[in-house]
Amino acid sequence: MDRGMRVTFLGTGDAIGTPKIGCNCDHCIQAWKEGRERLRTSLLIETGSHHLLIDTTPDLRRQLLYAGSPHIDAGIWTHGHYDHFMGFGDFYRIQKPPAMYAAPEVLDYCSNVFSFLPSPGHPVLPYQPFALFDLTITLFPVDHPGAPTYGVRIESGDSVLVYSSDTRRGIPEESIDCMRDADLLILDAMAPSHLTISKHMNYTDALDLADELKPKELRCVHLSHMVSWDQPYSAYDMETFDLSLR
Repeated sequence: MDRGMRVTFLGTGDAIGTPKIGCNCDHCIQAWKEGRERLRTSLLIETGSHHLLIDTTPDLRRQLLYAGSPHIDAGIWTHGHYDHFMGFGDFYRIQKPPAMYAAPEVLDYCSNVFSFLPSPGHPVLPYQPFALFDLTITLFPVDHPGAPTYGVRIESGDSVLVYSSDTRRGIPEESIDCMRDADLLILDAMAPSHLTISKHMNYTDALDLADELKPKELRCVHLSHMVSWDQPYSAYDMETFDLSLR
């Protein structure tokens, strides 16, 4: 792409993925029968000749192979939970580990785990935009107990992507302001509406938040095996969006 950014969903599943190991629920059985899968949630952003990875999941090797083996120029870690950073080791003997950007406490935690695979680390303060390639990126804190967690706003010209994979509904108001005016809004919707998950939003929570933020497009991610394959607004693995300058 010469202008704007292309967004690819490398994975859309929760920490367990779908199908879940050993599970015989209807959704997992359907996944086996139809050859469907939800790998752990992450994004690939292509802008010009550069590739930016958001989160390095335990499925990273397969995700990059499925995406055509792009060279990764930089990455962002949203938080230090296993399913969002432990795949970084898959860069070993594949390419020079990319520079990673994250809030200071997230960067310290994830980098220490991968001390055997050093890469340039760039601490980023929340609500302070920074430039990377031809993008303007802002990290904003969300509400995900157990680890400091950040959403990401990415701007390319007039095009805006907003991503928050892991969060509850109680997002700080300053972060809510960062989430407005998105061309593509990507939200955690881990469970169907009739279930409540303590650290995540369910489908109704995500729709209610999207109704407040009024994006042009909505996709739900971090989907558990409890979520049906035909739930509206659900993203699927390797789905792409072109967000071009207008």
